[in-house]
Amino acid sequence: MKKISPTIIVIAAVVILLLLGMGMYNGMVTEREKVNAQWANVENQYQRRADLIPNLVETVKGYAKHESETFEAVVNARAQATQMKIDPANLTPEKLQEYQQAQGAVGAALSRLIALNENYPDLKANQNFLQLQNQLEETENRISLERIRFNETATVYNTMIKKAPRSFIAGMFGFTEKPYFEAEEAAKKVPEVSFTK
Repeated sequence: MKKISPTIIVIAAVVILLLLGMGMYNGMVTEREKVNAQWANVENQYQRRADLIPNLVETVKGYAKHESETFEAVVNARAQATQMKIDPANLTPEKLQEYQQAQGAVGAALSRLIALNENYPDLKANQNFLQLQNQLEETENRISLERIRFNETATVYNTMIKKAPRSFIAGMFGFTEKPYFEAEEAAKKVPEVSFTK
């Protein structure tokens, strides 16, 4: 039996470590790209909502001519939210919170706009308004779903880059933790329930 040279053992060990390292690196790249793709899905749904707003505002304007303050609030919130673009590679908790606040302002303004239908019975019966309201509701559900999926994808990625030995490779190659969507302030408040007459 021939003895294996220590040099060959060292070279084989280095090759194995390199292959393992490349596999871990590639796995982290894959998960990071999944997070980036899911972020694009979130933005897509917010854009869908932004695209519905002008039609909804115009429909309501036809019935509620004296509600200019509400219209301006919706249009301004939409403009501010659509100007905000975030590169998923540079997504920080602060940037995500800022993004959420802008989108929350749109949601609050839209709620006030939709509530106008109670004051205008003709608007309540308008088919175009009802269809837009339905599409908006579907879009809000899609936004919620995509935010959940983003958080799930970010969890997988964040867990991967924090576990050893991947955490060493993540640190060397700049893989950083992704923030999560959090409940909006209004959702954190407990509603008051009263049964008094």
